[in-house]
Amino acid sequence: MTLSVDVVETSELGDRSYIAHDGTTAVVVDPQRDLDRVEKLLADLGVGVGLVVETHIHNDYVTGGYELARRTGAGYVVAAADHVDFARDGVGDGDERTVGSLTVRAVATPGHTDTHLAYVVTDGTGAPAVFTGGSLLFGSVGRTDLVDPDRTDELAHAQYRSVRALADLVGDDAAIYPTHGFGSFCSTGPAATEAASTVGAERARNDALTEPDEDAFVERLVAGLTDYPRYYAHMGARNRQGPAAADLSAPEPVDREQLRRRITAGEWVVDLRERTAYAADHVHGTIGISLGTQFSTYLGWLIPWGTPLTLVGETAQQVADAQRQLVRIGIDRPAGAAVGTPEELAEPADLRRYPVSTFAALGDARTRGDAPVVVDVRRSDERAHGHIPGSVHLPLAEILDRLSEVPAGELWVHCAAGYRASIGASLLARAGHRVVLVDDDYAGAVASGLATG
Repeated sequence: MTLSVDVVETSELGDRSYIAHDGTTAVVVDPQRDLDRVEKLLADLGVGVGLVVETHIHNDYVTGGYELARRTGAGYVVAAADHVDFARDGVGDGDERTVGSLTVRAVATPGHTDTHLAYVVTDGTGAPAVFTGGSLLFGSVGRTDLVDPDRTDELAHAQYRSVRALADLVGDDAAIYPTHGFGSFCSTGPAATEAASTVGAERARNDALTEPDEDAFVERLVAGLTDYPRYYAHMGARNRQGPAAADLSAPEPVDREQLRRRITAGEWVVDLRERTAYAADHVHGTIGISLGTQFSTYLGWLIPWGTPLTLVGETAQQVADAQRQLVRIGIDRPAGAAVGTPEELAEPADLRRYPVSTFAALGDARTRGDAPVVVDVRRSDERAHGHIPGSVHLPLAEILDRLSEVPAGELWVHCAAGYRASIGASLLARAGHRVVLVDDDYAGAVASGLATG
């Protein structure tokens, strides 16, 4: 059988893992920590694991590679130049391994990290499959400021050279399979999200391959870098230790009294319900972070690392789904979980609500001469392209550090579409402020003339 590649999508983090196989033996590339998804696909394909490879020490998730190699007895390929606490098959530029009928060649591609590797996998017949990690992405490249902000320019230059050398090495018909670039904060710029691409296709659109001036490329890449989640600071160290298996068993149940005590103690109690349901009815002192594709990104971005976390859901499945997202970023075990409605989980005196509104209603209020305080929780790069005149800029990632700066009065909280605003509104309400959640699309505010953009 010829080389085949199957994808394990982790849309919540904007990443993909891969299983490359010849029908009998597989190479697993950059597996996520919740390995049951990989193991099910391997079983469905009827293939065994011959090799597990990492393109780099990941910044945006805890790897499942170490544990998968341990479970299967497969070789674990990690860059020889990486300092890790476990035994591995260390490789460098040009090193090859054979897996069944497949040949796996490591190619040094520094830029996203110093020791980054791409892997060229061939079956000796057709075009190669190139697993590019955080180097050559669909329409973009991996960001270069995660290793050391002071080395961003240096690594951006390295990224440019790596991508071009890799493209020349494998040829235009090579299929590329990036780990990042599907919504991950590890990519730069608006990476494309289609199912497949080739080196030839990237030559026609990817800035690293279309821009002949290296300095111009670096200037644009660096100018386009935005904030990234704070939990990234903890991922590299965890991955160098060799992460153990994820524990997805149900958390300890928490009753009404325990929930109250945890809230009073200042622990994080996170309500997973849809954001407008939370606004309409919630337990005072909880934080509303709706379970969805952005859940773990923003919880991991905001929670003081190591703070006890209790999850509140409508169902046990909702809690389990949240756990799955959280183990991927190293939040291993919630301190507990409560399942039920707010009325079931707290006394009536402990229930709260706040209004949900629109940009149109905000515009009407201003027309009437009212002067609500508008709080913009978008990132600085977003606000630079437009804002509501007179609004207060309080980026979501900075709210907890800047509570002393929050103005008095009723706060109308907005972002680009409502999700981040809902988190910000819940944090401000938890701190004692009166809030209104603007659950609306910022583009409508621009179209109406309320905002610039």
